[in-house]
Amino acid sequence: MQLSDDALTNHEVTVCLKGGAVLGPFNAAWSKEHSGDVRALSREFDEFLNGGQQSRFKFHLHDTYSNSVHTLILRFENVMAIYDHVKLRGAG
Repeated sequence: MQLSDDALTNHEVTVCLKGGAVLGPFNAAWSKEHSGDVRALSREFDEFLNGGQQSRFKFHLHDTYSNSVHTLILRFENVMAIYDHVKLRGAG
């Protein structure tokens, strides 16, 4: 599926921590107009899992449903998994 650069993607993000705790799910959206850290969170956690160093700890997830922002401050060494369920919606 090909999406335009202006397409809005709606994410539902859940963070699973060591010991079994769960944060979320958090609704978050991303597009060129409504940017946030939802994509950066997944990308930076993946880099960490591949041996990279964590350089950023605070991520802002913009929730267009409730017109709010979720701020997550995470140390990746305590994160077991990040589940990002993406609902695609075309521009228009």
